[in-house]
Amino acid sequence: MKDTVTVPVKSSLFLSEGLAEPVSVVTRTLSDGTKAECYKIVVKSIPSDHNMGPWCPENITDDSSAGGIWMEGGNVYDVDGAFIKNLASFYNDNTWMMYDANTGAIIKTGTKEECADAANPNVGEEYKNFCVECMPSYVGDITHTYYIPVRPKVAVRPYKYSRGPGGGLGRRMPSVRGLAFNGVVFDAPAPVDRILEAYTLAPFDDAGGHINLAAGYHYHAATGLSTKIYQSDIHAAMIGYAMDGYGIYENKDAEGNSYHDLDASRGHYDSSRGYHYHVDKAGSNNFIDGLRGEFAE
Repeated sequence: MKDTVTVPVKSSLFLSEGLAEPVSVVTRTLSDGTKAECYKIVVKSIPSDHNMGPWCPENITDDSSAGGIWMEGGNVYDVDGAFIKNLASFYNDNTWMMYDANTGAIIKTGTKEECADAANPNVGEEYKNFCVECMPSYVGDITHTYYIPVRPKVAVRPYKYSRGPGGGLGRRMPSVRGLAFNGVVFDAPAPVDRILEAYTLAPFDDAGGHINLAAGYHYHAATGLSTKIYQSDIHAAMIGYAMDGYGIYENKDAEGNSYHDLDASRGHYDSSRGYHYHVDKAGSNNFIDGLRGEFAE
């Protein structure tokens, strides 16, 4: 399909507070071997437009304001005290017991070292039934550099992501799906199966984000709390850019309707926005299913 309208990336939409240095233009090799101008975007991985956390509540009597969210079966659940108390029934497994039966205190990580150990894919028995939360103070002044083509270029064949954690299907794809305007990445699906197999829980905050020591703060769901660009029609608001330079928009339009004409990458075209993506629903642990354009190597 040949686009009549191709919308270049507008670098000024990125919030300066989320950048470690001003956005610049550099020449990079794209995934098809050609060279193109790309924006070099160095981010702090710390949102300036909303608070981070909380993630794990303190006690099974706590309400939803004390904890974050969890995604299961396409749905979003509040991680409040009652959710932690009910884990054995929720997962139909009596091994779950993430709180002190006498005091109601929830068992959770409390140090950077415990965060590193409990978030390890090979987590040991000592962290079974821990609520895992890594705090912003653990990651310090972490920065990450990303390159996004200034002008999107349609790929001869779209690149497809796998639905599991990590990257694509062997075609050198970036695991990061895109960047929110606050500089926080829309990341690959969280390794939920591995987390649950260890009888741990690593909640996301209400914005759909959490922290690990390597990536810093990152999103696994778009819940509507990060900066968005509202459209002049009823179309869904824009929330960032994919790694190929095409815009990323919310799941539903301004009237609450889903889009049913999306392609295999979760994108479609219109004459106002050109080709663009719509993120998956928040409970899916997924943003987009592929890249329709070439990306910077």
